[in-house]
Amino acid sequence: MDLQNILIIKLRHIGDVLLSTPVLRGLRTAFPRARLTMLVNRGTEGVLANNPDVNEVLCLEKGPWDAQLKFVQMLRRRGFDGVVDLTDGDRSAVISLATGAPVRIGFNSEHRWRGLLYSTVARPRPMDQHRVDYDLCALRALGLDTKPGTPALYPSPTDEQAVETWMQEAGLFSTQASPLLVLLQPGARYSLKVWPHERFAQLADRLADRFACRILLGGDQREREVAEQVARKTRCAPIVVAGKFSLLQFAALVKRCALFVGNDGGAMHIAATMGTPVVALFGPTYPQRWGPRGGPSQVIYKGLDCRACYHPTCLRGDESCMQQITVDEVFTAASRMLERAPVRREA
Repeated sequence: MDLQNILIIKLRHIGDVLLSTPVLRGLRTAFPRARLTMLVNRGTEGVLANNPDVNEVLCLEKGPWDAQLKFVQMLRRRGFDGVVDLTDGDRSAVISLATGAPVRIGFNSEHRWRGLLYSTVARPRPMDQHRVDYDLCALRALGLDTKPGTPALYPSPTDEQAVETWMQEAGLFSTQASPLLVLLQPGARYSLKVWPHERFAQLADRLADRFACRILLGGDQREREVAEQVARKTRCAPIVVAGKFSLLQFAALVKRCALFVGNDGGAMHIAATMGTPVVALFGPTYPQRWGPRGGPSQVIYKGLDCRACYHPTCLRGDESCMQQITVDEVFTAASRMLERAPVRREA
């Protein structure tokens, strides 16, 4: 099979798009002259900036129905000869069919009607494998050899320079010994994935006291208030960087940190991808599927069965999975990582 114009679809969140980047690498290796276009949700396209394995990134139009129809018609006019749908959802399956591409690969983990819309349904095995490996099964459905993959991000020199300039202005970067940086991520997309704010504050103070490190509190603009709440509960005067940087600037920043500690989410995946040691706090999601891939990591996970109460609320109250994670065990894991990890002061 020789495909020349391939559409890859991933209509999920930042972390999901990042974990799908090994598929792009596999497609580029198999079809070096093909044009690769990726369709994602708006707000996640920054993951793919500067990625050498993709020619174009499109954002799904989610406005009025007539605008959505025009968007799909535009996709059809592109003349794709292959679609690789990594979303595992109904909307993307319909889009795949609407492109008119003769080769349409997709997933159907829920055994729904969408499986009828693909020319071939990818069948991962086993079903509880990591999402990176799960997505790579789409390549096997194309008859390609799949090898273990690592997600990739590509901060530009401009991104690196912006972070370096900020660090110099903040007194965090100098020709002499720079302070040890630890980035804590207290927010998450879903409240059930959030470790209590006061515990992040206690952790920040204990790490600052033990390692004389500077604490950064990360997150996007929506999580800035959470980060500021944590900062107000500390003694160590952490620097709130939530909402301050673009996605790739954040990647350039976390690359300079000696440690990342945070909830399961996109920022955790970015840190792992950049090779930063990670302590990942997992609650209602499964680390065997969504754990950090890249640098050294330690996952803290209580292994409770959350299927009954994942959405919209948790029935366990003070005995919830995130509440059961103590400051002591996170501090112990973080201390081990800091004691054996080299100080990351430069890009």
